[in-house]
Amino acid sequence: MQAVVITMVAVFFFGMGVFGLFAPAVLIRPFRMIADSIEARSEVRAVYGGFGVAVGGLLLMALADAGGMRTGVVVTVAVSLLGMAFGRLVGRAVERPTAFYPVWCYFWVEVVAAGALLASLR
Repeated sequence: MQAVVITMVAVFFFGMGVFGLFAPAVLIRPFRMIADSIEARSEVRAVYGGFGVAVGGLLLMALADAGGMRTGVVVTVAVSLLGMAFGRLVGRAVERPTAFYPVWCYFWVEVVAAGALLASLR
């Protein structure tokens, strides 16, 4: 079961990353952000694209547990996801987004993925 959870989260990150690398303006559109400059698209490619591909790849490497790295990688990614969810809660306290999508949809994706990763370590 642990391998299935890790693989699912890895595929999510890898998919988001590839999408961010090749369609940065489209990726951020649901958040009403506009990548209307080379610099803005480069930032989206780096943060959503490159980071997503790296995390997805790292999770897939963790499946092999080379050097006993699996637990450390899984905890690190889970805590990162919880940090992102926490940022959305702060946003809720400050600005109160009303629609479920995209903010709350991704909040729950982050919380569920983090919980699943941490639960897979038992």
